[in-house]
Amino acid sequence: MRLLSSLTIATVFTLALCAAPANAKDKDKTGAGGALPPVFQAVVDCRALAADADRLACFDRSVAAMASARDKQDLVVADRATINETKRGLFGFSLPKLKLFGSTEGEDVNEIETTISTVRKAPDGFAVFVLPDGARWKQTDGGISFAKPGDKIRIRRGAMNGYLAKVASDATIRVIRLAQ
Repeated sequence: MRLLSSLTIATVFTLALCAAPANAKDKDKTGAGGALPPVFQAVVDCRALAADADRLACFDRSVAAMASARDKQDLVVADRATINETKRGLFGFSLPKLKLFGSTEGEDVNEIETTISTVRKAPDGFAVFVLPDGARWKQTDGGISFAKPGDKIRIRRGAMNGYLAKVASDATIRVIRLAQ
């Protein structure tokens, strides 16, 4: 469920960015270099108005439009912590390299460390580990895994887009992220 909401956030945010005009006046003033969604740019543009009454009226209009866009899920606002949590939840999936959040995407996730919620044996005899967030990882080589629920697991990126898992004190094994 958490992954689904993370994917929804990423999808909606992508749609908002794709709908934004890419002309030079819409560049993000913070240095990220990406075009701002028009509904957000309208709020930023209000700062240029010199008269207090005009500026306040502009802010009222544009903030109302922004709230409406958020309510319709045409605009999603994410802070760095949310971005990092989303990246952590998507760790292990092969996704296209999209600059969803500009050049300040947050930290790269190269490994996760958590505990195992459940373990089952796949038809090929290898273990399938389910993590607390619902992520499922399947062993693809190595010896028999004696992992059990509650064991610590550390999964890190390996060579050539592979992933390696270290379960408790067992040897390191290769794993892949399962979609379902």
